[in-house]
Amino acid sequence: MKISCLPVSLFDEICSGRMSLPQWARKAKEIGYDGIDISIMFIKNRTPTYLNALKQELQEIGMPIVMMTTYPDFTNPNPVQREREFLYLQADIALASELHIRYLRILAGQAHPELDRAQGIAWVSDYFHRIAPIGKEYGVGLVFENHGKPGAWPRVDFTYDPAVFLDICRQIEDTDIRLNFDTGNITAFGGDPLEVVPSVVNRLETIHVTDMEQRGRFCPTAIGTGVTPNRPFFEYIKRHGFDNWLCIEEASGCGLAGIRDAYHFVKQAWDEA
Repeated sequence: MKISCLPVSLFDEICSGRMSLPQWARKAKEIGYDGIDISIMFIKNRTPTYLNALKQELQEIGMPIVMMTTYPDFTNPNPVQREREFLYLQADIALASELHIRYLRILAGQAHPELDRAQGIAWVSDYFHRIAPIGKEYGVGLVFENHGKPGAWPRVDFTYDPAVFLDICRQIEDTDIRLNFDTGNITAFGGDPLEVVPSVVNRLETIHVTDMEQRGRFCPTAIGTGVTPNRPFFEYIKRHGFDNWLCIEEASGCGLAGIRDAYHFVKQAWDEA
C-alpha cells in the first residue's frame, strides 16, 4: 500500500500560482507521501517548454504524479458538447501520458435537471466504451469515481446516488476501466460505503479517502474526525486483497496541517486494519 494526496485544501493557492506544482510535490515529500495527485486545473498550459520543465523539476524532486483528476461531462444534454467533452478527455489522456501519470480519474457527468436516468447511463456507457481503448493505447489507467460535487461544475455528479454509479459499473464491466472508490461521497449522499463496495470490490484500483462531518450532507472535514467509516472500510478492502494506492482527498480547508494529519491518520488506520 502507498499513499498519495489530492490537496483540495490547497486548490486556491496552486491554481492562483501562489504555490507551484513542484512546491506541492516538495511539501508532500516532506510529510512522507509516496506520490502526489493533481487536478487538471493545476496545469498552466500544454506547451513543450512548460511541460518539459515541469517533468524535469518533478523528476529532480523524486515525487511521481500518481493520479490526475479531470471532469468530463458525458451527461450533457447537448450532443455537440458531449463530443467536445470526449475530445477534451482524449487530450487529458495525452497529457497524463506526457507527464508519466499512472491514473486519470474520470467522471460520468453532471446531474442536469432535464436528464433522464436511463438515457444518462446509456450516454456514459457509450463514451466510456469509446475512451477505454485510448487510455490503454497511451498507457494511462482510467479510473471511474462515484463522485459528489466538484468545484469545476455548478451541479452535483450524476453518480452522486450510488445506485446510478453501480448501474454504470455494470454497463462497463467489459472495458479496462477500473474504479477510484470515494468513501466520503457516499456518506454525503446519506449512504454507507460498506454497503456499496461489496458489489465492486474486485474492480477497485485506487481509493479516494475522504471524510464528511455528517451523513446526508456534502461537508468535507479533516480525515478521521467525521462520520465516514474509513477504518472499517480499510478492514474490509484489506481482507479482500486490496493493496494499491490510497489517494487521500484532503478537503478540510486546514491547509498543509490538514494534509499532514490526514497522512498520519490514514497510515495508522491502514496498518491497524
